[in-house]
Amino acid sequence: MNLNFRILGEGEPVVVLHGVFGASDNWQTVGKSLAENFAVYLVDLRNHGLSPHSDEMNYPVMAQDIRELIENENLGRAHIVGHSMGGKVAMELATSFPEVVKSLVVVDIAPKYYPPHHQEILNSFKTLDLKNLTSRKDADDALSSKLTNPGVRQFILKNLGRNDDGSFEWKLNHQAIDENIENIGKGLEEGKTFSGQSLFINGSNSDYIRGEDHELILSHFPKAQFKTVNGAGHWVHAEKPGEITSILIDFLS
Repeated sequence: MNLNFRILGEGEPVVVLHGVFGASDNWQTVGKSLAENFAVYLVDLRNHGLSPHSDEMNYPVMAQDIRELIENENLGRAHIVGHSMGGKVAMELATSFPEVVKSLVVVDIAPKYYPPHHQEILNSFKTLDLKNLTSRKDADDALSSKLTNPGVRQFILKNLGRNDDGSFEWKLNHQAIDENIENIGKGLEEGKTFSGQSLFINGSNSDYIRGEDHELILSHFPKAQFKTVNGAGHWVHAEKPGEITSILIDFLS
């Protein structure tokens, strides 16, 4: 699958993979800073952003998508940065196709199974009446009773676009995401390893990576290093862009 992506800067390639319900522009602030030293590829994963839609959605096919992008762009070996679902894609890529991965950075996700926990968000995609929307504010107001956190609503509403006729549409394929939500929660297959340099970053206010997960991480990624960003939750790059950029530059350099 030919994914949509944007390139910022020049230098060694860094491929950045967003989380579920996200898109390439979620990493734009960090990407612009990294672009002073690297060629940063901000990617829309399948069924997200402006990338193609597909009923098939699991980590092996998503890792293959990234492998094809790296090969089609003649990048050789690239640094891979992935957040949440994108981190699981990055782990699958590194353990399946290590020949295209120079180093691995995983942000706030472990290689373990996570039970589905996005049902409120998935329901909001289905229940929002797109035909009668006249503005983004209408959409925000309509979602406010279901998604009470304004930051989450704004994150979700970034996926709202307009058709050629001016009406609203969801850019992401929420139906495929819903149907494959168990696949999105899956852990890395036992025995899969990557011997290259790896960094796992977590937010201090997030419980996606716990101390007891380090042993599992090291069993798959024996050279893994660990960094915690204080004061950040799960969306580390959005909450603390300066801190995560500094950590990334130190590691990638």
